[in-house]
Amino acid sequence: MTAPTTMTFFGRFEADICSGKKTITIRDDAEKDYVPGTTVTVSTFEDGREFCQLTILSVKPILFADLTDFHAEQENMTLTVLKAVIQDIYPGIEQLYVVSYKLVGQP
Repeated sequence: MTAPTTMTFFGRFEADICSGKKTITIRDDAEKDYVPGTTVTVSTFEDGREFCQLTILSVKPILFADLTDFHAEQENMTLTVLKAVIQDIYPGIEQLYVVSYKLVGQP
């Protein structure tokens, strides 16, 4: 399997990512194959507009029930909001993956 080279985010997260306030993303099983040390091109989910590049730092499994305020801080939101966002995107999910990254470039 080849490491993914792209990642999408909802446009509403672009400012937080580009400012360094959002340093993780929490994804489901379909997006757990990012490889630490690789760089991905990031675009908006809605229209595919590229807006930055990120280097993947780590990919770690986590259960929905084990999410903490620390994860919420890294997402630049409260834990209540984080859990609501995850349930909106992945209804009823238990197994998730925390993808940590650092911003390395903007067009």
